[in-house]
Amino acid sequence: MIEVSEAFARETIGREGPPGAAWLAGLPGIVDELLETWGCVPDGEVVHGRVAVIVPVKRSAETAVVKVSFPHPGNVHEPDAFAVWSGRGAVLLHERDDARFAMLLERAGTSTLAEVGDGDEVVAVAGRLGRRLAVPAPPGLPRLADRADEWADGLRADAAELPHTMPRGVVDAALATVRELGRDQPETLVHGDLHPGNVLRAEREPWLAVDPKGVVGDPAYDGGTLLMARALTFLESDDPHRAVRRVVDVFAEAAELDRERVRRWAQLHAVQAAFHGRRHGFGVARGGPWLDRLTELADRLAESLTEAV
Repeated sequence: MIEVSEAFARETIGREGPPGAAWLAGLPGIVDELLETWGCVPDGEVVHGRVAVIVPVKRSAETAVVKVSFPHPGNVHEPDAFAVWSGRGAVLLHERDDARFAMLLERAGTSTLAEVGDGDEVVAVAGRLGRRLAVPAPPGLPRLADRADEWADGLRADAAELPHTMPRGVVDAALATVRELGRDQPETLVHGDLHPGNVLRAEREPWLAVDPKGVVGDPAYDGGTLLMARALTFLESDDPHRAVRRVVDVFAEAAELDRERVRRWAQLHAVQAAFHGRRHGFGVARGGPWLDRLTELADRLAESLTEAV
């Protein structure tokens, strides 16, 4: 029977409350039943992300992992995305148990794209993966276009209710992106959370994507996710404005996307992040000077990305 780390238990209960505690109590039994059903034996140390435990296993001579996630709407379509990709740019899906939010997946490496020191290489690898993962979407997956009204309402409410330093034109540009790009998007399956921590080194292919949201929309949307994941690196740059534009350029070229669409989605992500930080904080900072610095950084990124160049 697996042991759940104290850190994972503490974070889960802090985020989910009593339902999280109940899920954790049953988790070891769930894993044991899955191992028996799928004919697996444990083969390594249990690790975890924010919402899931990962159990390395063997099935016959095959290595794999059992992933069990906390039941949440955002995790519902992860196996659907893996099923469509069939290992093309992402880990293979061997088995699924949707009722338990569980999957048996190909085992990739433990190092991530985030550990690569060359920033251009990080962005280019993510762009090339994004291009391969952008395929015709099957019916039934959530559409980013259906969130456009929610995005617009949120931007207007945040701009009115929260103190901020972004010029009005920055927020107006984000609203224009929602209006002009958000409501009319292609029927394309995209990862939905394509940041360097969700790309693992592997043997079958050099890099494989994990943890997709499995959403339907504009492949350029993932450029914004990637840029915000790289935000801390801009603090170390002598010219943050130029560094931000470089990410847009490299991603657009590698993903074979229109640079202007990538820039506009990235600008929207930055504005949303600036407001989110003020309203909720960030995962790495919930308050204090560090949160202030990160929020200021999001403001600067939004302003840098506002004007087309």
